[in-house]
Amino acid sequence: MNRNTKNRPEELTVFISSRESRCDECGEDLGKRAWITLQGQGGNRKAVCLSCADLDHLVFLPSGDMALTRRSRKYSKLAAIVLKWSRARKRYERQGLLVENEAIERAEKECRADEGQRAVRRAQAAERRAELDQEYISRFAARVRELFPGCPAARERLIAEHACRKYSGRVGRSAAARELDENAVRLAVAAHIRHQETPYDELLLQGIDRREAREEVRARVADILDQWQAGK
Repeated sequence: MNRNTKNRPEELTVFISSRESRCDECGEDLGKRAWITLQGQGGNRKAVCLSCADLDHLVFLPSGDMALTRRSRKYSKLAAIVLKWSRARKRYERQGLLVENEAIERAEKECRADEGQRAVRRAQAAERRAELDQEYISRFAARVRELFPGCPAARERLIAEHACRKYSGRVGRSAAARELDENAVRLAVAAHIRHQETPYDELLLQGIDRREAREEVRARVADILDQWQAGK
């Protein structure tokens, strides 16, 4: 299952079946594309229909509107993520949520009330994306891949976009980085690792001083840098 479908422990999961299904509790034939939950552990997991799982009172909210989804999930005491197997991508993909109808109605009311504010934020986000120098980012990403062949797939692009944003003052905007200097690129990769592969951000949220937090994760950052550079 990909990262986008990784669930919080308290959340339930409903699957849209791709084959003929039968509820192992009530015995009803559910046919293809049935909505089921899997209950039990390991090889003893059983398919259970939504009615037997006490989820049939929930309403399906398709993916697409992030604000509506987030708010509906917040207000629904019970919710379940809906997944469907993608034959093309060979993975389960999120289709939406099952939530209480009252939660959707409350979320829709809030979304209508602040649509103007969210439109402004979307416009600002578009401006931030536009400020990226795509050609330079591509060259910077290629340099990351060259120097750190073990970097996970597509990470080089994320590193480059973060480091090279205009007017940011970040390492990717320095003269050395413009020349794709190895040390400058290494600093950008190290910053990415610090935030994405270590508990550095969590330490800051706990109130730990930035220098102390950096020192605590320094060895971990160095180890990952060496692994990526060695192509591991």
